Amino acid sequence: MRSSTIPSAKAPAIKRRRIRWREQIPAWLFLLPALVVFAYFVWYPMLVAIGYSFQHVSLVGESTWVGLSNYQRMLADPLFVTAWQNIFNYTLLSLVFGFFVPVLLALMINEMRRATPFFQLVYYLPTLIPVTIALLVWRQIYAPEGGLLNSLLQMVSLPPQLWLQNPALAKFAIVIIMTWAGAGGTVLIYLAALQDIPMELYEAAELDGFGPWQRVRYIAIPNLASKMQVLLVLQIIAVVQVFAEPMLLTEGGPANSTLTPVLASYRIAFLQNDFGLASAWSITLLVVLSIFSIIHVWASNRNS
Repeated sequence: MRSSTIPSAKAPAIKRRRIRWREQIPAWLFLLPALVVFAYFVWYPMLVAIGYSFQHVSLVGESTWVGLSNYQRMLADPLFVTAWQNIFNYTLLSLVFGFFVPVLLALMINEMRRATPFFQLVYYLPTLIPVTIALLVWRQIYAPEGGLLNSLLQMVSLPPQLWLQNPALAKFAIVIIMTWAGAGGTVLIYLAALQDIPMELYEAAELDGFGPWQRVRYIAIPNLASKMQVLLVLQIIAVVQVFAEPMLLTEGGPANSTLTPVLASYRIAFLQNDFGLASAWSITLLVVLSIFSIIHVWASNRNS
């Protein structure tokens, strides 16, 4: 008797987990045009790039298959190691000097509780400036002669620096620009998370004698932890794809100290016309970014 009742009890649960495909057909039909457009403009170029990475690509004649030759040439190129070492250093510097800047700004704005919209606008303004214009301004700031930074150093009797011409300083100078440009949007995300915290928690903490630091430590930061985890992965993905800053400010120099995989792919494709080798570089980048994207999806699902 007991064995006969167990399957009948599990049956409804199994039935509830079934996907009702017939009921979802209209939804899929409405979604189909968007899926076709997305596949054509996103997935098709990726598949073409994968195919190019195994070919000697000719824009005027017939392309020929070369197997793994492009990948062998890529791995034999000393710039491959240099570019990925630079990306590792970019990522490390951006996490050390840039990751906590938006967190601190959001916590400070949230603690002010007055004029919050004004500070949101002030910190978001750099995001609205076109990248090329912003980089032209920063080039003037970093200028060896007459630049704002070196003028400030001279005012305190310190020697001027070659911010973009010294290999030891160039990456740090670019990370400062990336942090300045990206902090505004991240601050808004952190502020939205902080404003979701019930005000009663802060009021109860103040009645218990909590100061600003204790409110930040025991209320704000624990509620920001999940957002910080997701934004950490997104920041790494963005830094791995850095292109405009080294391209426009240093052209990968000095001595390839700011060269990145994306910039190297651009040079190989459009200066050397070797699209097969450039595709091999791009596929390597795609694999690395896919790993971080999977981590991002996993972290987002776990937090939700």
